[in-house]
Amino acid sequence: MKSISAGELARRLESETAPFLLDVRDPEELADGVIAGSVNIPMDDVENRLGEIPSDREIVVICHLGARSAYITRVLDAMGYDRACNLSGGMDAWLRSGR
Repeated sequence: MKSISAGELARRLESETAPFLLDVRDPEELADGVIAGSVNIPMDDVENRLGEIPSDREIVVICHLGARSAYITRVLDAMGYDRACNLSGGMDAWLRSGR
């Protein structure tokens, strides 16, 4: 499974080919903070909402600490989304990095 650090994600978000951000946390968790431009599809809904996830660009999967997003990254990879990667440490790492 591929993963990306908070710092690397920040750099990629500034590029012309920014990744699609898939936040798999439950809606009530979003009050803790979100990354601008992310799309929230709770973990349990991802497989039923694949049509909302692009298959032609990099996808960064986000959760609170990185475990759920790691699982969904593996699920997406198995379904042919070969450019999916996990935000290592999740939103916790993103916020700790000062973003």
